[in-house]
Amino acid sequence: MPAFPRQELEEMMDLWLATNRTCEAKLDWQPLAELFTEDATYGWNVGPNDEFMAVGRDQIREYALGYEMEGLGGWTYPYQRVLIDDQQGEVLGLWKQIADATREDGTHYEIAGLGGSWFRYGGNRMWSWQRDFFDVGNATAIYIEMIQADALSEGMKQRIERSAGGRQPGHYRVGGAPVGLWDGV
Repeated sequence: MPAFPRQELEEMMDLWLATNRTCEAKLDWQPLAELFTEDATYGWNVGPNDEFMAVGRDQIREYALGYEMEGLGGWTYPYQRVLIDDQQGEVLGLWKQIADATREDGTHYEIAGLGGSWFRYGGNRMWSWQRDFFDVGNATAIYIEMIQADALSEGMKQRIERSAGGRQPGHYRVGGAPVGLWDGV
C-alpha cells in the first residue's frame, strides 16, 4: 500500500464525513459512490452464511448505497473515532447505528457493539477499497425489538420482506463473492 500525505487523508475523511451527513439528511446515500474509484470494492460480512460485495463504482452506488440502504432513511451513523495510517494509505472510522424511531421512554433504537468502516485511499479524493463491520447479532436483536414494538418504518418493513424472498444483489454465500473480504490486504 502506498503512503499518502496525512493532510490529504484528513481532507478525504473530512469530505467523506460531510458528504455522509448530507446523504443522511437527504435520505439518499448514493452520492457517496462518487468518492470511490471506478474499480473499487466494498464489502462486509452478514453472519456465518452470507457476505456482501459490490465490485466497481456502479455496483457500490446501486447495491451498497442503494438496495442496502433502502428502509434505513432517518438512521444516522455518527462517527465516534477516526484513525489514519498515512504510511499505508488507510483509514479506520468507528461509528454508531442509530434509528430515528424511539422507544416509549424516548430513547432511540441503537445497534449495540462496534460498527466501523476500513478504507483504503486510492488518491484523487477517492477510496479504492472499503470493508464494513458491525455486530450482526445486535443488529438482529434491535430489528426484532422494533418489529415487536411496531417501530419499523414502511421502508424497513419492505426491506425485510424483500430480503425474505431470497439472496439480494451483491449477497453471496461466505467465500463465494467475486472478491473476498480480505482480498487486497
